[in-house]
Amino acid sequence: MKDIARQSMSIKVESMDMLNAQIKMEAHASATYLAMASWCEQNGFFTSAKFFFKQAEEEREHMMKIFNFLVDTGGNPISPEITNINHDYSSIVDVFESTLEHEVKVTKSIHNIVNKSREIGDIATERFLDWFVMEQIEEENTIRDILDMIEITGTEGVGLQMIDNQVANWID
Repeated sequence: MKDIARQSMSIKVESMDMLNAQIKMEAHASATYLAMASWCEQNGFFTSAKFFFKQAEEEREHMMKIFNFLVDTGGNPISPEITNINHDYSSIVDVFESTLEHEVKVTKSIHNIVNKSREIGDIATERFLDWFVMEQIEEENTIRDILDMIEITGTEGVGLQMIDNQVANWID
């Protein structure tokens, strides 16, 4: 019975499975960014905390976009269980470096889904992911810009406060 239902979907099963994994990745990112916001709040980086609260909400929006796409294509989106959220960071630099590492992983995952969708002829999924491809360019660029600014500013003394103040430039 389940096989018949799966055959009637407009999305390919392989794409659906990869997108469900991406849903989990986006949900994990949202929870991670909340933890980063909390760390920033606790350590006096209030502007950076606002940045990460915003990022957490964006990641949830990405998750919901994929979730709704699966619904619209007759797929079976899975609400993910989220575990293993890091709450401990050694510095504001560690927070942003961890962010960049995560965004690079997300980019690779999106690219893998696009490539697989293309390979199996799932044009709808490939087209749907166009927005995510461009979004990841923006996400990585933002974090790289912040890390560049941190490197220029330095993390000694008043530099830390300047870093936090400058992060406001990346909050819409």
